[in-house]
Amino acid sequence: MLYDYIITNYQKDEPIFLAELPGKSRESVRQEMKKLTDEGKIERLYNGVYYLAYTTILGTKGKVSIDKYIQKRYLEANGEISGYITGIQLANMYGFTTQNPSCYEVCSNEASTKQRKLNIDGRQIIVYKPVANISKENKGALQFLDFMSTIDKYSEITGEEFVKKIKAFITMIEVDFEQVKKYLSLFPDRVYRNIYHGGLMNELV
Repeated sequence: MLYDYIITNYQKDEPIFLAELPGKSRESVRQEMKKLTDEGKIERLYNGVYYLAYTTILGTKGKVSIDKYIQKRYLEANGEISGYITGIQLANMYGFTTQNPSCYEVCSNEASTKQRKLNIDGRQIIVYKPVANISKENKGALQFLDFMSTIDKYSEITGEEFVKKIKAFITMIEVDFEQVKKYLSLFPDRVYRNIYHGGLMNELV
């Protein structure tokens, strides 16, 4: 039974994509999901995306995890590396700014246009098309170059502290500088300046 499969394989706040569910045909799976939604066992996020119905400890209706949705839909589509977090959210995650992002920003192979704004369950996501197809091998390099093209807009730190944080950042996201050299020309010139301020010019030699 499909419902048994779902409760065994999915966490309560995890998005369930219709395409990944087993069944005789997509149509039969769709009909079964509609039935489960009508029965209140499943919630429909939007066409083709669902999650388990649950109640929070506060007694309110549970929601889908937006982080899990982004991870599955844009960052690891079909179980493979396909995107990365960018913008102010990334700067905040690694301690370059205390500003909290008002929306989620991701760069993903799943993007159909250069930039697209989406509203998922009341939360805004901006999806950007990458300059090159993102893979396990180049993800760190592309995320680093993307970051260095906007860091001067977001960073609240300078000097030695900035250099220290940049070095910690490249270690954490596992930047391969051979890949950086390969894609550097696809990014704006200010990236060179920011790499220089980050004390990383030797890495490019």
